[in-house]
Amino acid sequence: MANSRARSRCNVMSKEPSSNLESAMQMLIKTFHKYSGKEGDKYTLSRGELRELLTEELGNYLGSAQDKDAVEKVMNDLDSNNDGEVDFTEFIILMGALTVACNDFFLEMPKKDEKPEEAKKE
Repeated sequence: MANSRARSRCNVMSKEPSSNLESAMQMLIKTFHKYSGKEGDKYTLSRGELRELLTEELGNYLGSAQDKDAVEKVMNDLDSNNDGEVDFTEFIILMGALTVACNDFFLEMPKKDEKPEEAKKE
């Protein structure tokens, strides 16, 4: 029941987002589907599609996305059901983990007006 309510609310995808979070959600969905389905199932990412997405969309965050072993590791870590593909849920897990890692990184950075020693005291 909750899933059908969520789906009916998601019909707003055709509307202009009214907040930054709505824009971010729409961008995640659109980006996933931009790469999914080029090879096989249109609702999943193959290894090649995942490699292309990581390289094109997250190159600044994942500098090693060009590395075949790195993509293979990401794929194996994400592919929780071992079907050789990454579905949208598995993709969102990656995006959530990357967002947490970025947040942690920025929390550890000193503020502009404080010295690195002062940031460690907090």
